[in-house]
Amino acid sequence: MANISIADPDLGRVEAERVADVIDSGMVADGPTVRQFESAFADYCDVEHAVATSNGTTALHAAFEALEIGQGDRVVTTPFSFVASANAIRLAGAEPVFADIDPETYNLDPDAVTELLDAEGETIDAILAVHLYGLPANIEPLAALADEHDLLLVEDAAQAHGATYNGERVGSFGDAACFSFYPTKNMTTGEGGMITTDREDVAERAAQFVNHGRSDTYEHVELGHNFRMTSIGAAIGLAQLEKLPEYVAKRRENARILTERLRSQPAVATPFEPAYARHAYHQYTIRCKNRDRLRSYLDNAGIGTGVYYPTPIHEQPAYDHVETDAPVAEQAAREVLSLPVHPALSIDDVRSITTVVQSCYE
Repeated sequence: MANISIADPDLGRVEAERVADVIDSGMVADGPTVRQFESAFADYCDVEHAVATSNGTTALHAAFEALEIGQGDRVVTTPFSFVASANAIRLAGAEPVFADIDPETYNLDPDAVTELLDAEGETIDAILAVHLYGLPANIEPLAALADEHDLLLVEDAAQAHGATYNGERVGSFGDAACFSFYPTKNMTTGEGGMITTDREDVAERAAQFVNHGRSDTYEHVELGHNFRMTSIGAAIGLAQLEKLPEYVAKRRENARILTERLRSQPAVATPFEPAYARHAYHQYTIRCKNRDRLRSYLDNAGIGTGVYYPTPIHEQPAYDHVETDAPVAEQAAREVLSLPVHPALSIDDVRSITTVVQSCYE
């Protein structure tokens, strides 16, 4: 029986040495190593500023606070994402408004957003576009809508490190963008997050908010949280960022083989990559018939899977008060299944995954 996990974080000698250096320095909390990681990540995304945080959710929350999105504001976003996307809007005091997704990309559908803005445009203040599974949302028409309606645009790039849209890296398109460095992501800091932006005012307010609203010494100019990243996490992040291009290339190669071997299976729809996108494959997500049967079949063969996400956000108990018409998202939630695609997979692992999928439907 195979033993193939859905994720396998790569933390080794380089990360251990970087962490040891930080421990030896005695500066294990927020400090110069965090500033170095922020600068390196900003350069990677080709933006002016980056602000490190304690995780992806706090990055989103701090970004909304820095953009002054709060009480009375409404933010259009997708109902098909991890709940943190919408939770961060609410934690900032604003209200999420859900528009349906594109059935091929699983990302926010610009046509659905257009329809919503035509009906409620005067009450909407921002768009939060999620780059789900590592595939960039169709950001150009969403940015055009934001310009037309004078809205802020935020990218949730928590799953999309290294993905590109028309050749430019995600994290560089909105008024702000947010990344997560959770262990299963394309790169990790253990736990951690990052805000990227070209706006100096947003970077300054975000940096204050994640540090108790503090400006200089012990002057606290705004209400804030302790959302800081540690130097230990940043040291891991610097090592992981150096490896990120290799990680993404391996994920893409694994995805190519998976698609090549599964494309002919009529019970399975393989991931779609639009011409504008370079998918980073945080997840390799198929649509399939009899999902529970396939998942059980793979599990019995020792192959891990994931369902991201079995319940759309608007159907979660915490969102019972939100009225949403999102049939495409609801159907996707019933059919999607993520297969292993991480860089630790061997060619034999990838072939084993596809062989088991094919045999399930024979």
